[in-house]
Amino acid sequence: MAIQQADKLLKKHKDLHCAKVLKAIGMQRTGKQDEAFNLAQEVATLEPTDDNSLQALTILYREMHRPELVTKLYEAAVRKVPLSEEYHSHLFMAYARVGDYKKMQQAGMALYKIVPKNPYYFWSVMSLVMQAISAQDEKLAQTMFLPLAERMVEKMVKEEKIEAEAEVQLYFMILERLGKCVEALNMVRGPLGEKLTSELQSRENKCMMMYQRLQLWPECNALSYKLLLKNPDDWQFYLSYFDSLFHLMDMSWSPSEEGQHCVEGHVTTTVAEAVKFVVDRMAEEDKKDSRPLRGPYMACLELIHRLRQRGCPDDKELGDPLELMVQFFGKFGDKPCCITDLKIYLHLLPPEQHTQFRNRLEELVPLGEAGEDGFRFPGDTKALQRHLCVCQLSRALGLQHALDTEGKLSLIAQLKAHYHHGLRFRKSCLKTELQFSDMYCLMAAHVYIDLWTENGDENMLWQCLGLLEEGLSFSPSNAQFKLLLLLLFCRLGAFQPVVDLYSSLDAKHVQHDTIGYLLTRYAGSLGQFAAASQSCNFSLRFFHSNQKDTSEYIIQAYKYGAFEKIPEFIAFRTRLNQSLHFAQVRTERMLLDLYTEADITLSLEESVKAMGVCAEEEDIPWDNMRDNRDLTVLVSWDPKDRELTEEHRRLSLEEESVWLKVRSLTLRLLASLALLGHAPSPRNSDKTNENGVTTKSSTLQNLLSQLDQTLQTKVRGQRTCLSFVVFWFSSPDDSSELQSQICNTFKSIVVQLQGKTQMLSRCKGEVLEMKDRRLKTQPSLLETLVFFLETVCVVLWVASYSANVLRPLKSSLQKKKKKKKDTCTAMVPPLLPSHRHTTLGCVHYGFIVTNHVVFTVCALSSFLNALQTGLYQLFLNISYLGSLQELGDLLRKRADSLKSLKI
Repeated sequence: MAIQQADKLLKKHKDLHCAKVLKAIGMQRTGKQDEAFNLAQEVATLEPTDDNSLQALTILYREMHRPELVTKLYEAAVRKVPLSEEYHSHLFMAYARVGDYKKMQQAGMALYKIVPKNPYYFWSVMSLVMQAISAQDEKLAQTMFLPLAERMVEKMVKEEKIEAEAEVQLYFMILERLGKCVEALNMVRGPLGEKLTSELQSRENKCMMMYQRLQLWPECNALSYKLLLKNPDDWQFYLSYFDSLFHLMDMSWSPSEEGQHCVEGHVTTTVAEAVKFVVDRMAEEDKKDSRPLRGPYMACLELIHRLRQRGCPDDKELGDPLELMVQFFGKFGDKPCCITDLKIYLHLLPPEQHTQFRNRLEELVPLGEAGEDGFRFPGDTKALQRHLCVCQLSRALGLQHALDTEGKLSLIAQLKAHYHHGLRFRKSCLKTELQFSDMYCLMAAHVYIDLWTENGDENMLWQCLGLLEEGLSFSPSNAQFKLLLLLLFCRLGAFQPVVDLYSSLDAKHVQHDTIGYLLTRYAGSLGQFAAASQSCNFSLRFFHSNQKDTSEYIIQAYKYGAFEKIPEFIAFRTRLNQSLHFAQVRTERMLLDLYTEADITLSLEESVKAMGVCAEEEDIPWDNMRDNRDLTVLVSWDPKDRELTEEHRRLSLEEESVWLKVRSLTLRLLASLALLGHAPSPRNSDKTNENGVTTKSSTLQNLLSQLDQTLQTKVRGQRTCLSFVVFWFSSPDDSSELQSQICNTFKSIVVQLQGKTQMLSRCKGEVLEMKDRRLKTQPSLLETLVFFLETVCVVLWVASYSANVLRPLKSSLQKKKKKKKDTCTAMVPPLLPSHRHTTLGCVHYGFIVTNHVVFTVCALSSFLNALQTGLYQLFLNISYLGSLQELGDLLRKRADSLKSLKI
């Protein structure tokens, strides 16, 4: 309708620019991108100056992801209306969208000359800082951009024109980046520092930062001391107080006899003074009638930890760690933060005190009389929180892990009883709030998982799923229940319920990068191709919008003078662009499209062309790869020896990177195969497609060489198949040796497919079976089937390519045969029967596996009808059924395509 209305207007007013652009926006949103672009360009070439047309074109170009065209619009507008503040401002923001910092600097100064307002001047200064940050040459940043920015600000300082806090913040940023910490410190301490008021203790924090950079430990210590007297709960200043104290002790620093210790006041130089300071803070908290602050009590434990780190004996005045922690629990045990506060200091307790500590804490938990089941329960939510904290600390000390199987089953019964008892307090909760006793349920689930991993008893897993199912029915918003269920389903090979669980988490913005791997990492390998494709698209939408969104954040930061945030936004955008998860999702999405669509809806060549895959260029930033995964998103109370370590993280990243490398090289090899064209000659080393892109045998050889370096045995079949293509280009003649190599490659492909088929036959292709009246899952079968399908796809494309090569050869042989009727039959090269044997072999094994899958689907369907079990076991069966149906359907299509291949 918008397009129709615009057309009506254009019939009456042919030159109404705005109507044309609005029509173009309508076309863009109905998918007619080329027509929309052409119509917009008609208006843009006329260089309009009316605000409506310019704004509409800006909207259109942003939707087309062409922000560079907006700059040309406003450059023309500024040329025609040179004194327009609005157009100059829009031009500056247009340059900001494309990150052209030099032109931003010039535009800012041009704007300041027309309208001498401070913000415009400092836009120009900030653009110089951004040139320094983005400069490849650090020397250039330090000798040209930053000094120039400093001089520009100093000019405003001398003329007393500094007005806003943002301008002072920018001055501090410049001095800090130049390494002029003394000047920055003096500036903050001086009259300009008085403007730093938007954040609490902004001035003090900046002073502390400079003291630490300059290693002025006396000032750092004295400032921390002074600030802690004002606010004894500010944890960051306890840390800087202790850091500076031990630096001073290492330096053997002592104050001068006369006057103050330093400009900030009193300096603590001995452990005894620090101990007295902390003990005094605790004593003051003990005297208070109101609720005490946690800081001083935690500072006492922190000081003991620091002293032990340095090999110093514990100071008796500080007290015994066990007594201090019991005291802390007595004061704060009814708060959820108690467990996280105490957990980091549990290492101060020797193992022989662990049980004693747990028992001491239990004495401080008010529980009612024992019921029929022998359990004593808390009477209110505060008592419940205390009991829960004791259970959590018990697990963190390793006491739960030390129990035998009977002990763990007894513990689960206790936790479940406390969970069910705690549900009575839910009357005060809203539907969206968590239940007070949810953590009991979660901990019981963790103990079930312990039993499963230790004994391999899958029944424990089913019990765990049932418990989490119950937990979600009472707390439908509990993210921890959902995350744990999500991971367990992935481990079981059932992806279908995972999609809904992840969707219900309602992940926001950057969470698509930090926890998105939980969804996309398992999607394709479990045979749910349609769901996997949607999941990848879901993640990719976030990454693709990041570039545009970040530009808007930067523009807003300029408008409101939040200059210190601009480098943060740039760093955030870079972090996302270099994300491991982004590279994985992008690669898997394209491979999924090829394996499920290529040569079904479009040819391989058309599919690769639509994706824009470049075989010769790597688009993954391997050297700057960022692992943004949040591997600690699940709540855990495991002891230190069971926690995730940096070595675990490193190994995980290494494994993920190797697998990504294999997948990326496979994608590029398939792109190379597609770009070789449909009727190549084995005598040519190059083949140029219609876009002028040349794929060379050297590119293929190079990619195969890289694949060999990162290869894992389970993808050997695809590598052997793809190496076939190189043989066609590796020799300038049709020698018998080359033909023999190619025939051997053909045979190898068949043998490997036969091996996969036999493996699937041995296990009967059953993903789910009943043993001793218990369900047993084999999710690895799904992964094997998925990889078998991928290999069949590659075989199909290579066989299709080789058929195109062999058809002309067969044709020429038939012509020779007709000419030489009177002589012996022309020699048939071994390639022709070898190719036929390979194709038939692939078809044969493809149909065998397809039949296995169909048989399993039928068996599962009947099993599903007879199954009387929990909701999530039902989900599991439905998911397996869906995976097998998708796999069977695709395998059948690929086998049919192979069958139809003729030379």
